[in-house]
Amino acid sequence: MTVAVNVNGQVFDQAHAVVSVFDHGFLYGEGIYETLRTYNGRPLLLDRHLRRLRRSAEMLSLTVPLADADIEARFSETMGAAGLGEGREAYIRLLVTRGVGDLSYDPAATPTPTIVVIVKPHLATAPTAYEHGVKVALVPIIRNHPGSVNPLIKSNNLLNNALAMQQAVKRGAFEGVMRNYRGELAECTTANLFIVKSGAVMTPPVDAGLLAGITREFVLELAAGAGLPVREHVLRDDDLFGADEAFLTSTTREVVPIVQVDERQIGPGRPGPITQSLLAEFRKRAQELTRGKSVGES
Repeated sequence: MTVAVNVNGQVFDQAHAVVSVFDHGFLYGEGIYETLRTYNGRPLLLDRHLRRLRRSAEMLSLTVPLADADIEARFSETMGAAGLGEGREAYIRLLVTRGVGDLSYDPAATPTPTIVVIVKPHLATAPTAYEHGVKVALVPIIRNHPGSVNPLIKSNNLLNNALAMQQAVKRGAFEGVMRNYRGELAECTTANLFIVKSGAVMTPPVDAGLLAGITREFVLELAAGAGLPVREHVLRDDDLFGADEAFLTSTTREVVPIVQVDERQIGPGRPGPITQSLLAEFRKRAQELTRGKSVGES
């Protein structure tokens, strides 16, 4: 089995994993998720991901009924069923929904959350993306207003992101860059956005209406540790166009250089030295933090 799915504690193959059509995650998008990847058979920054999961749950008044150790045990069981963890790195997606209930918005109708763990082989981003950089597109789809579906919630309701990414794909881009309702840059559809200007590393602040990415947080720490000027800063289109370097960060893709926005070249049109150094440091630290026991080992 190369793909395994754990539904409420039972492991299935891809063809037989199901949830009810009356699950409110399906009916109303009421749910949260985290995406992780392993290095050396261990999920990187697991504690941070689970902390964010619980924070998202609180914002939805959603209960996560498992302790962190129990979630980790489900990861281990599901990875084992998928045949991953022994030199084969995994992609892990953890989902928690409101659960099965009547056609109602009343949380009392769904007393038992649904917990799903999807594990499949991690598919690495093409090396050319890191060697030559990628093109992104500024898309017209605006990031959710924090007063509607707050982007700080890592929600299963991803229609906003999906529509934006569809626009980017139509324009031949690797990712789409989204603005907020004020016209400020917020984030990419599945990643956070950074620029480098005059040696300083900058990324939009959380109150620009974005998801506080785990890799974003980690890269900010790595940059500060390397002695680079680092700050959250309101960014607009011209800041991106005039950047010396730009890159995006995500759990599955690490640090990817951006060398083109629509038809505009960023900097010299090739990955910059600060982006490259942060990618190298990220990979080094990822190995150091996961070296040793595999997930679930005592």
